[in-house]
Amino acid sequence: MESLSCASLPRHAAALTMQGTLGLVCDPLGGLVEVPCVYRNATGGAMALAGIEMALAGIEFPIPIDEVIDTMGEIGASMDVRYKETAGGGLAATPTGRRLARERLVQIRR
Repeated sequence: MESLSCASLPRHAAALTMQGTLGLVCDPLGGLVEVPCVYRNATGGAMALAGIEMALAGIEFPIPIDEVIDTMGEIGASMDVRYKETAGGGLAATPTGRRLARERLVQIRR
């Protein structure tokens, strides 16, 4: 397999990584970023490493990074407000998410 050029490698790595996060909601429990955001950031770091490893292995993502970024913007603009860092949707709206949020807010007030 032909190796990627040094100039195109970061762009393919970024596209491979970012395409895996399209449609990701921001649903912090009680508006606090500890859950699930910190865990998602760690997962994002692992995805970034996987993306660069795939690019180094010569895998090219067929959609250019600029188009991936544009698509992320379109998805974000069309998402329901509940999923935009409001703690009103996603995991924050589950019974356990609501319970954990109440518990954490009580701890913060102390």
